[in-house]
Amino acid sequence: MTAAVDDRAREIVDEFALFPDWMSRYQYLIEMGDDIPPIDDEDKTDAHRIHGCQSKVWIRADYHEDRDVLTFRGDSNAKITRGLAALIIRVLNEQPPAVVENADFDFLDEIGMREHLSSQRSNGLAAMIEQMKDRASHYA
Repeated sequence: MTAAVDDRAREIVDEFALFPDWMSRYQYLIEMGDDIPPIDDEDKTDAHRIHGCQSKVWIRADYHEDRDVLTFRGDSNAKITRGLAALIIRVLNEQPPAVVENADFDFLDEIGMREHLSSQRSNGLAAMIEQMKDRASHYA
């Protein structure tokens, strides 16, 4: 992990701590999804789809060799799932492939996200992380 990834995860933990209950945290998550870097409609293909999510989720990873970083864009047909994608993208965006591949997501437990998701959403979140790491491994 890099300092940037750790700092981003810490910011998220601090932000979620500001909300008194899970209804307001879910609302914040949905708002985060509204700010996700958008994926073009022509990229909403099987190649960019996250398999294992009940909702439709697409995340595109682009490698920028000149800077040795990956950028991510995404979308989902479900608001909470889009918010989950935004969380992961926020932490991993503009990071080297090796950092993405080796990132941990302990902050999700720290904010209580995994325990407050349905098993289907939790499985989808795990699939998102796994497939983003897998895409990064092609460039690492």
